[in-house]
Amino acid sequence: MSRSIGLNVSRETMNRLELYESLLLKWNPRINLVSKKTLMGVWERHFIDSAQLLQLLEGQVSHWADLGSGGGFPGLVIAILATETKNPSKVTLVESDRRKAVFMKTVLRETGAEAEVISKRIEDIAPLNADVLSARALSDLATLLGYASRHLSPDGTAIFPKGENWQKEMEDAQSKWQFQHRIVKSKTSEGPVIICARGVSSV
Repeated sequence: MSRSIGLNVSRETMNRLELYESLLLKWNPRINLVSKKTLMGVWERHFIDSAQLLQLLEGQVSHWADLGSGGGFPGLVIAILATETKNPSKVTLVESDRRKAVFMKTVLRETGAEAEVISKRIEDIAPLNADVLSARALSDLATLLGYASRHLSPDGTAIFPKGENWQKEMEDAQSKWQFQHRIVKSKTSEGPVIICARGVSSV
């Protein structure tokens, strides 16, 4: 894994990720944390796809917040990797489905990773003032930028992985929001990208 994503991952961190994987496979039949068809390629599709977001960090990050964390991707992977790197310093996972929130708390307890799990709707929580805000397979870009305008710190960065139809979402978002952005190609598959946005404000 470490060679694939250019991270120097220790044996201890790999053990934590493998424990996370085993818990995911155990819980998934009951609460559908990820699509069943993606389990055969779970490392590349979920773990490596999440871990690559860390390479987009610029310096030390105090607070990373992940919205709609679901089964923990990418936020729980970020929290586990941060156990070794201490970057980000704090991770917040927001997930309204209480069963999925319990799953993430279980993984955190079993792996010794640290993160705050908030089991509420995104619309109902106070502004998070996050330095980095992520969301994977949660909503369209325009909606995500609305969340970013509320939950990002003034100098924060939103990091949103998007599929092959990202250009259409970008056009729609630019009609509703002003923001600076850069596009990074995904390392795990052709077509999908990662959109990094800053300075989000309404048009």
